[in-house]
Amino acid sequence: MTSDPEFPDDFRADLANLFLWRRDVRRFRPTPLPEGALERLLDLANIAPSVGLSQPWRFVVVEGAACRGAVRACFERCNAEALASFGGERAALYARLKLAGLNEAPCQFAVFADRGTQQGHGLGRLTMPATIEYSAVMAIHTFWLAARAEGIGMGWVSILDPAEMATILDAPPEWTLIGYFCVGYPCENHSVPELEREGWEVRRASMVIRR
Repeated sequence: MTSDPEFPDDFRADLANLFLWRRDVRRFRPTPLPEGALERLLDLANIAPSVGLSQPWRFVVVEGAACRGAVRACFERCNAEALASFGGERAALYARLKLAGLNEAPCQFAVFADRGTQQGHGLGRLTMPATIEYSAVMAIHTFWLAARAEGIGMGWVSILDPAEMATILDAPPEWTLIGYFCVGYPCENHSVPELEREGWEVRRASMVIRR
């Protein structure tokens, strides 16, 4: 038993600022991460909460040129299909958006959720099996905030075909793709999301319903 840590007002203010300045980064400098930075951030991600202490996240670091090229090709095909689903001004705006940093980000990885894991012995998953995926998202968010605290940016690439990505990265069939992530030092920092700055959408207040 250890005493509870104290989090003073200054810390809480800094934490709120960290939340505010966490951004989905698409524009990266080619500067590599410092040695050991990725491993340190992955260790922090590993203490994220998970259903039944299952720790179902599987990080696949993508370094090879062939794999990265295949991921870019997958994105380009999926992005073209997404563009075709819009029309008029919305299509023109979509075409102007930069939706991935695949050409610039020095560090890239995919995150899968392992539905076949025996860790946790199924606790908490019988009625809500999707909590495996939710747990993987918690690890991603933990990584994201820890990275931002070090001035490292992160971008979530979701315009990808999960089946094709599983083939590219040779993932077991029981693994579910959660997302592909670009990590590196951002070209610039903003407290307002890029999609809001570009006029795609605006952030709204939380929807809260009381029963």
